[in-house]
Amino acid sequence: MRSGVIAQKVGMTRVFTEAGEHIPVTVLKLSNCQVLGHRTSEKNGYVALQLGSGARKTVYMPKAERGQFAVAKVAPKRKVAEFRVSEDSLIPVGAEIQADHFVVGQFVDVTGTSVGKGYAGGMKRWNFGGLRATHGVSISHRSIGSTGGRQDPGKTFKNKKMPGHMGVDRITTLNLRVVQTDVERGLILVEGAVPGSKGGWIAVRDAVKKPLPKEAPKPGKFKVVGDAQVADEDKAPADTPAEKEGA
Repeated sequence: MRSGVIAQKVGMTRVFTEAGEHIPVTVLKLSNCQVLGHRTSEKNGYVALQLGSGARKTVYMPKAERGQFAVAKVAPKRKVAEFRVSEDSLIPVGAEIQADHFVVGQFVDVTGTSVGKGYAGGMKRWNFGGLRATHGVSISHRSIGSTGGRQDPGKTFKNKKMPGHMGVDRITTLNLRVVQTDVERGLILVEGAVPGSKGGWIAVRDAVKKPLPKEAPKPGKFKVVGDAQVADEDKAPADTPAEKEGA
């Protein structure tokens, strides 16, 4: 099980295939997504990677929180999250995960916070049909109707769908296909819509209901910031130097 990434939603656009068909895609940007720490079974009881993304000012940051970033030798991050991984998929602390961590054509699951709608009625929030337009209905055409019985049961049951706060929910969309990746700009283009508003933080990981492609790098595609080298198990060996003339 590989690690996911923390991305920021840029917006939606479309790309064209060779046949001229257009595919609606959501653009996700990796903003210096680095490994901040490891969670091990011996110390924490589970295996996971702690990732951070985005830039953050340290003016109002607590001293203890600044110390955590100092231990990892990483600049303070705006968003921090953990991803459960297998023991053989741990990535070195400080490494920056790149966009080609996901291969074109593979399926991913994305998690984000939906757009807030404020206080909404039953028709908008739960798709209720509302009351009739005539035949005695006056003023309350968009009301939800009865919410419970009279003497029996004499109450409104818990979890009854009613008007209230709508949106700002944690939503996971499954099986979105990766259409393109741009390593230089750190962009991942996934087919379809992604929950959340522009600029919102999105967690992207391998799909749990689809097989991982064989060409997907393991434990992942990342760059060691200090050495500026791309590291993964499938890295090709360096070319042998050419023989000197006359040798």
